Amino acid sequence: MTAHVCPSLQERSIMIFSSLPFLFFYLMAVLAVYKLSPLKLRNLILLLVSLFFYGWGEPVYILIMFLSIAVDYIHGMLVERWRADDRKARRAVMSSVIFNLGILVFFKYWDFIAGNVNALTGTALLPVLGLPLPIGISFYTFQTMSYTIDVYRQDAPVQKNLVSFGAYVTLFPQLIAGPIVRYKSVADQLEGRREDLEKFVSGIRRFTVGAAKKVMLANAIGQLWEQSLASESLTAVGAWLGLAAYAFQIYFDFSGYSDMAIGLGRMLGFEFLENFNYPYISKSVVEFWKRWHISLTTWFREYVYFPLGGNRVPKWKWIRNILIVWTLTGIWHGAGWNFLLWGLYYGAWMLAERLFLGKWLEKLPGAVRHVYTMGIVLIGWALFAVEDMGRLGAYFGSLFGGGGWFRPVDGYRLRTYLPTLVILAIGSTPLMGKLWNRLGERAQALLQPLLVLGALILCTASLVDAGYNPFLYFRF
Repeated sequence: MTAHVCPSLQERSIMIFSSLPFLFFYLMAVLAVYKLSPLKLRNLILLLVSLFFYGWGEPVYILIMFLSIAVDYIHGMLVERWRADDRKARRAVMSSVIFNLGILVFFKYWDFIAGNVNALTGTALLPVLGLPLPIGISFYTFQTMSYTIDVYRQDAPVQKNLVSFGAYVTLFPQLIAGPIVRYKSVADQLEGRREDLEKFVSGIRRFTVGAAKKVMLANAIGQLWEQSLASESLTAVGAWLGLAAYAFQIYFDFSGYSDMAIGLGRMLGFEFLENFNYPYISKSVVEFWKRWHISLTTWFREYVYFPLGGNRVPKWKWIRNILIVWTLTGIWHGAGWNFLLWGLYYGAWMLAERLFLGKWLEKLPGAVRHVYTMGIVLIGWALFAVEDMGRLGAYFGSLFGGGGWFRPVDGYRLRTYLPTLVILAIGSTPLMGKLWNRLGERAQALLQPLLVLGALILCTASLVDAGYNPFLYFRF
């Protein structure tokens, strides 16, 4: 049984950062209105423009956004009001969690649950609703849950201003694909944030880097993955080449979006935490997940793993905690058996490395550990990317020679995409950053505006002709 497939982004008219309407109309208008507004009105402006951004393709789902804002705002106030009565305060937190998870389960998992129950019973016991998945629901429900929990833990003050709280929930730079911004990390910024020319220019640079990653790198290699996935007779070389393409696509796609979100935040005076730290240079699975989607792993660590006891419990409970966290991490990404398997796959490797494999790996050369890690990561991307279980089995068969080992078309694709793959491999390491830092300040000051302008021109030219411009994490 596969997950319900929602309409494409194009069919739903979602406004994405790497689009001409966003770059040259929405963003320009928002920055002009925001910067010309008095400081005391900027959170209100931010709330309104963020609601417009979200409602561009899904106006009906703004109602869910309003409901989330109202419910979690009230729950935060209840937690503060009942501070002296811990039992009541805990109930308020639990009520908030149940509400947010209820919305998430209904829209994201109901059809998957209903379809599997109906298949097992041979009946139409549960209706399959076929509702489109609200864009970004996995991100903003986790953010609103973090608010109530942070207030309860006294990690952040309660937000008494409804407009400011609404601005936090709907903050458009990270609303629909992260990074997951925990309330305590921006609580002070909602009340007052530094906005100056230096920070604004830094935001433009960071946004441009992200746009270049997305438009010029992720889109360029994504078509190789699509060709591999569509192939009816895939060889081992073709299957591994396709997985390499997907690995680069999802990294430059999602890290590019995170860069754009961080850049946009700076333009508006906010500082968001980093979401990626060169994960493909990792030498263990544990290290990979310290570097990949940092905001998600941090959220699960802070709000699931530690409350379960973390590693300060008997070993069997610690193993249970790891498996719970990685099961949830898997299904957070999607309503499909492949995502559950993907989560358990990584949970098993995390346990293996921490229980016994890690000590053995430390004795091996760094290059060997890197190859080991990338092999595990590539196989994991197959589990992640291929949602149909029958097709997933066939793809795994191809990886290990079930469809033969090599065909002339594999050589053609390798020759065609080799320059792009080399650029992507270099770009996924800190090498370019190190070379840049070796330049003197004068050279950097001269080159930086030229590189930013050149990247923006190239991105714009690419977007004018673009027929392939998805954002992979929008469906989560």
